[in-house]
Amino acid sequence: MFHGSMVALVTPMSDSGQLDYEALERLIEFHIENGTQAIVAVGTTGESATLDQEEHCAVINFVVDRVKQRIPVIAGTGANSTTEAVDLTRCAMQAGVDACLLVTPYYNKPTQEGLYLHHKFIAKEVAIPQILYNVPGRTACDMLPQTVCRLAEIPNIIGIKEATGDIARAISIRDQCGDQVELYSGDDETALDFILAGGQGTISVTANVVPSKMSEMCQAALDGDEVKARAINESIDGLHQTLFLEANPIPVKWALHKMGYVSEGIRLPMTVLAEKFRPKLAEAMKLAGVRVK
Repeated sequence: MFHGSMVALVTPMSDSGQLDYEALERLIEFHIENGTQAIVAVGTTGESATLDQEEHCAVINFVVDRVKQRIPVIAGTGANSTTEAVDLTRCAMQAGVDACLLVTPYYNKPTQEGLYLHHKFIAKEVAIPQILYNVPGRTACDMLPQTVCRLAEIPNIIGIKEATGDIARAISIRDQCGDQVELYSGDDETALDFILAGGQGTISVTANVVPSKMSEMCQAALDGDEVKARAINESIDGLHQTLFLEANPIPVKWALHKMGYVSEGIRLPMTVLAEKFRPKLAEAMKLAGVRVK
């Protein structure tokens, strides 16, 4: 259903941490103008962990309203509480999103059976296409390929964002599940190889900063033009690395601030990018051809 470069969009905030809808609208237009294939609103990059449910739903509604069906909108609706995830997913469906992205429950470390029952319950309660999201480095919970394949048998579970950075994992899912589930990278540094190994695209942090290059790279990879894809990827590889010098979304919000799209606003316990990391990120932005205001 989805392919190419899908941005894991930041949620702009004022310096005091209030939601900044004017900046959010600027970002939406920036991505549509620069070829982003889909917008993921209020995912983990969008600071979903520090937005309350009312804010979460308000941002989703705003993005759907402003996108006006020009590109797909995917809403991050995962939670470590199954009932909360159901509520958020229902809210997103009512807003008119095209699909929901559900991160594995974090901190409470469910078993594989618990993961299966969690996602199965949400899928049956809310009849909207759903994408699993496995990022064990952030959640302390790893959804194994066998569990993915079990969940892929549920009609409205359509894909997985696999963020381990392990290409062998993507190949294993593809081999075990076949065409039952679409594969999306959640790791920018390995996204190109992920697509070449059979993935349909990437849900990207880097795309916040260089949407056109990420879109062109992904399309070249999907078209089988590995030479072109690698050339583009080499030009932005520094961003793939420096955008994770501190915990996401700290660096990417600072980068967008330097580009003039958002203020430095970010919510505690996240903080503004440390001074010592700024020159390295600024240099990577320069090498990637990013204009700084």
